[in-house]
Order: sequence, then structure tokens, then C-alpha cells
Amino acid sequence: MEVKTKSVKGMQLKHMITKCLYFDKAMSCAELSELFDKSIPSIAKALNELIEKGFVVEQGYAPSSGGRRPLMYAINADAMYILAIAMDQRSTRIQLVDLRNHPVAEMMVFDLKLAGNDCALNILVENINKYIDGCGVLKEKITGIGIGMPGFIDPDKGINYTYLKSGDRSLSQFIADEIGLPTYIDNDSSLIALAEQKFGIAKWQKEVMVINLSWGIGLGMIVNGELFRGRNGFAGEFSHIPLSEDGALCECGKRGCLEAEASMLVVANKAIEGIKQGRVTSLKVVGEAQSKQMSDAIMAAANAGDQFAIELFSDAGNKIGKALAILIHIMNPQAIVLSGRGAKVGKILMAPIQQALHKYCIPRLSSGTELMVSELGFDAELIGAAILVMENFDKEEMNQVVSI
Repeated sequence: MEVKTKSVKGMQLKHMITKCLYFDKAMSCAELSELFDKSIPSIAKALNELIEKGFVVEQGYAPSSGGRRPLMYAINADAMYILAIAMDQRSTRIQLVDLRNHPVAEMMVFDLKLAGNDCALNILVENINKYIDGCGVLKEKITGIGIGMPGFIDPDKGINYTYLKSGDRSLSQFIADEIGLPTYIDNDSSLIALAEQKFGIAKWQKEVMVINLSWGIGLGMIVNGELFRGRNGFAGEFSHIPLSEDGALCECGKRGCLEAEASMLVVANKAIEGIKQGRVTSLKVVGEAQSKQMSDAIMAAANAGDQFAIELFSDAGNKIGKALAILIHIMNPQAIVLSGRGAKVGKILMAPIQQALHKYCIPRLSSGTELMVSELGFDAELIGAAILVMENFDKEEMNQVVSI
């Protein structure tokens, strides 16, 4: 029994070190010893075993600081792979990545409408299996599946209360059973916030509001260095901040919500309507106009200087700024990051957002909040999905798959 207990503890330590090196790049034996409050011989033993298994590599010596330079250890990017999936209300992306979050196979993108689609879950599973079969990597090398998706989600229970109904099983268990890999799900905006905190522009910051500019306008909140979920796990429904009582009708059934006034879907639909009314623009409506195609086209046009496209984003930015003023008054964050699909036009949105903040926000509060545009952009959700798998790397179900 004692031998078994020591073996389990040794495996847990190796999983903890692997997880740590994934997030922190390279560390010395002494740094890991201090971090985990373990003796240097224990850490050295675990590192040597991880090197033998191919999970850790030596990465040379740290820069000299006057004494003996310590040997640094880093994760082996190709030790295993993660299947990262990013979903929105209309399309899904599947990408296999290594432990540096670099793609190792071509991305699959396919249309998948979630609302009112009873076949959506089966289509998702079918495409995941198709991707794994064709990616050129052995399934045994894939450690797990992380999925970011819209909706009210309980990540601990693996349930999405809004989309993808899975019967008696939790959604994560259903997919895990069908694919044969540990599966974890979380809200798309929460994962985008995690990506920005761990690998993006918000790294090392403690109080950050991350705005997911997509078909809705989501919010991931980093509070005191941790992802804040609220009492029921549903905190961050930024899309449904009411801007007016007589505004456009939102999908939630109420009028004047931010989502109904300034989301990417609204901007795309306004562009289509403006073109039909004869507005002067480089944009064109071809056949059955798709909001996704128009969204990509209008962002490209705005960045190329199209005045109509810029006008639409300026209007959206002003409304987003008005909603952000409310957020700043409540949360007083260190920074606000514009991320997600709409980060491509982040620089264009900055000016109208700042103007709205000057108009609606108390200067003492707004002056202490830095407004930034994500460097991860549209990739943030995929990176967040990979992070989700590694956040669970030391859990029991993962240990059963990855023995190190």
C-alpha cells in the first residue's frame, strides 16, 4: 500500500511539473522545488523520469547572474497533442496543436448552426472523428479535447444548458464516449479570457475584463488573478446589458440589449441593408448574403479605409463603449482587452469606445483602466480550449489516459 501511495504521489508530481512547464515555458530544478515545496532531489528524480518519457527536455543554462548558472527545463512540444475546438453560434473550428499551442495539422472549419438544431451534436461528433482520422497523428498521441462554445455552461458538470442537448449524459461525457478521449467544455468568452491571461496581452495582470467581439458580445472576467464565474458560473453576460428601452429586439426577448445593437451580426446585417439601399462602398452582396462572409468582408474593408464600413464600426464602438462605462463603474478593472473575431478591427473600435468612455464614465475610474487590443485575436478561443485540457491535466481521468 505504501509503495502504491508513493507511486501515485510521484505521478501527480510529474503531472504537476508537466502542467507548470506548459504555462511557464522553462524553469530550473530549484524554481520547481520552491514552487511545489518539494525537495530538490524529489524534483530532480521527477524531471529525469519525464525526460526519459520524452515529456521534458533540457533547454540550456539560464543567463548568468553572478553565480553558477542553473540548468533550465522545458516542455517537449511534441510529447503529446491537444484537440482544440472553437465554436460560435454559426460555425466551428477544429485544430490539433502541440504543447506550445502551435498547429500540427490543417484546421477544419465547417458551418454548424446551434440554435434550434437537434442534429448539431451528432454533426459535431461526426466531424471530430473525421478530423482525427485524417489529421495524420495517432489518436494515442492526443491527450484530450477542449471545446469552447457559447451558452450557459457548467464546466465542472460538463453541461451546456443552452445548446447541444445530450440526453442523460453530460455533454462532455457524451463526446468523450463517442470519441474515446477525455473532453472538457467551457464558455467561449471564459476561454478567451484564460488565453489572454495565460499567453496573451493580459499576462501577469490581476484585474482584467476581456471582451469577446463575435456574433454576440461576450465577457470573460479575471478578478484577483483568477477567472471569475459568479455564484452559478454564468457571470459575464455582457451581451444583455440594456442600452435603451426601445432599441432592437434581442434573441433573449428583451429590447435594447448590447448584442442587438452592436454585435458583429448586427454590423454585418446593417452592411447588407446599406448596400441594398445604395450606400457608396467597396462592399458587395453576392447571391444569398451570409452574415459570416459579410462580417469578414466588412472588417477587411474597414481596415482598407472603406468609409461606410468604418462608419458602421464606429457606431458599434460607441455603443460598446457606453456598455463598458457601466462595467468600469462596477468592476474598476486594471485593463480591458478587445478580443475574439472582432479584434481584427480593434484599432478602429478604439477611438469611438474611448469617446464613449469620456462621455459616460467618471474620469477618475476610466483613467485607471487601460484599453488594449488582443494580439491573439480570433485564435484566442482555440488557445483557450487547449488551456482547458491542460488545466485538467492532473485530474484522475487524464491520468488514466496519460501515464508518465
